[in-house]
Amino acid sequence: MKITWLGHSAFRIETGKAVVLVDPFLSGNPTFEKAGLKVDAATQGATHVAITHGHGDHIGDAVAICRRTDAMLVSCYEICSYLGAKGVERTNPGNPGGEVDCGEVRIAFTPAWHSSSMDGSDGSNTYLGNPCGLVITSKAEPAHVVYAMGDTGMSAEMALTAEFYRPTIGFVPIGDRFTMGARQAAFACKKFFAFKTIFPCHYGTFGVLDQTAGRFVAEMAGHEVMVPKAGDAVTL
Repeated sequence: MKITWLGHSAFRIETGKAVVLVDPFLSGNPTFEKAGLKVDAATQGATHVAITHGHGDHIGDAVAICRRTDAMLVSCYEICSYLGAKGVERTNPGNPGGEVDCGEVRIAFTPAWHSSSMDGSDGSNTYLGNPCGLVITSKAEPAHVVYAMGDTGMSAEMALTAEFYRPTIGFVPIGDRFTMGARQAAFACKKFFAFKTIFPCHYGTFGVLDQTAGRFVAEMAGHEVMVPKAGDAVTL
């Protein structure tokens, strides 16, 4: 499995014949753009676009990517309906507690403590369903189970997710203010999960967030924390 962090909470997962883009906020993503990355190259060959919740810094370029690549959109029911109306043709909706078969991968929806809506240019606000975490299991590499937590605070439900799905790879938000900060994220990882590899995310993008992963790495001393530069692939 090859995993590429694209800045903020955007990841590219390559496994078997699947290329899964998680929360593809690329255009306007300062980390992505400062790294000199290009949207077309980062999303080339996408087969799935998986979105945790309905905020602009997670939906990002999903519509353009799905329309260009014919990738399957996997997200909660409301987001699939919302983006379907904007031209996404292939959708595979779910909600917390459910799992959907996506061909090369299987994706389960788990609870996340956050919000989910989009503001319109006319001042309207569209509710976009429950925020979710996503457990992504590759049929080609079933030993690698990715848990993309999405934007979330710490919660007791994480214990059930860990026990039932036994994820080995975590995409963990650490930026504070809108998600867990370094101490909470490290506490949750150590208390609930037995990740073999952790990728911190949702940091450094905007000034109100923690700017580096340093505090989280220090809190997680003794654990495998990967902090790649945006665009650098890690093969597991």
